[in-house]
Order: sequence, then structure tokens, then C-alpha cells
Amino acid sequence: MLPDMPLLLAFVGASLVLALTPGPAVVYIVARTVAQGRACGLASVMGVALGNLANAAGAALGLAALFAVSSSAFTAVKWAGAAYLVYLGVRMWLAVPAGLDTAAPTAPVQPLRRVFRDGFVVALLNPKTTLFFAAFLPQFMDGHASALVQTLSLAGIFIAIAACTDLMYVLTASAVALRLNRAARHALWGNRIAGTSFIGLGLLTAMGTRPPR
Repeated sequence: MLPDMPLLLAFVGASLVLALTPGPAVVYIVARTVAQGRACGLASVMGVALGNLANAAGAALGLAALFAVSSSAFTAVKWAGAAYLVYLGVRMWLAVPAGLDTAAPTAPVQPLRRVFRDGFVVALLNPKTTLFFAAFLPQFMDGHASALVQTLSLAGIFIAIAACTDLMYVLTASAVALRLNRAARHALWGNRIAGTSFIGLGLLTAMGTRPPR
């Protein structure tokens, strides 16, 4: 299921470096945390982790090969993910933080299951994650063992490491958010910054090209 210890340690080290490098998932999680608090950040981490696990399973089952040979399949998934990110960004721009309008009733807190779902969908609709797993994991696999089992095992380790580093980002962002959200005006700008981040991620996803084969 796992490579020999020297190769496993090399994989863990490489995974840690990659997980610590801020990417779209980190930006998404930090934006959620700043705008909606630590609980939403943690729910986003879990959603993203599950979405990444689904992508790893897809890579193991051959979806990466499909994306590599089919431009239409890759483009369809890419545009779906971009549209969902833009939708989330617009929704956050239009949201009014509690306490900003005292004449209006306080809006209910967004359910954590919805935040979890959003994180899962954002991660799932990123075909580059599947291609990343398909390109990165085989470098640490034994050609004489089950590719499916090894892919899922190594992906599980990578996702666990990424979840830990994402948790660190959540804790840091929530500490900053406590200061930003003391005033309703700051909370409003927190929502707008988060919304702008999501829209920007959506546009970057839409403009991105397929990774080289």
C-alpha cells in the first residue's frame, strides 16, 4: 500500500511543501474564514478535503486519462467550477452582515452543511486536481503493486497533510478576522473581499488551460 520508508519520507516532505504553498483552495478557505468565522473555515477545510479525495479516486479510476485526451470533458468541468466560484463570490458581495442594518432583522447564520457542500463542490470541479494526482503520485508508486490501492493510500496521506496546513491557515485567518469583524463596516468589507477573491478564482479557473500531457 505504501512505498519504502525513504521514498515515503520524500513523499511526505514534497507533500508538505506543496500543501504549505498557497493555492486556490487556501485562498477559498481563508476568504470563508475571514468573512464567516472559524466554524465556516473548518467546514470548508473538510469539504475541500472530501472533494480532493473524490478527485484522487477519479485519477485512480482513469478520469485523468479522459481529461488528457478530451478537451471537451476538461473544458466542461473547468467552466462548471469557474461558474460556481463566481456565483459564490456574487452571493457574498450581496450578503449584509448582521448588525449593519439595525432596522432589518438579523439574517440567519449560513448552515455549516452548506459551507461544507460549497467547499466540496469547489474542490470537486477542479479537474487540475485530478491531473495533479495522476502526475504526482505515480512518482512514488511501485509498479508491481496495485495502482488503485497505492493511489488512494498516497492521496489520503497528501489530503491529510493538506488538511492540517489548511487548519493552520484557518486559525491564523480567524485570529485576524476577530479584529476585522468588531465593526459592522469591517464585516461588510470582509464579505466583499471574500466575494472578490471567489470571483477572481473563478475567472482564473475559466482562463486556465489544460496542463501539458
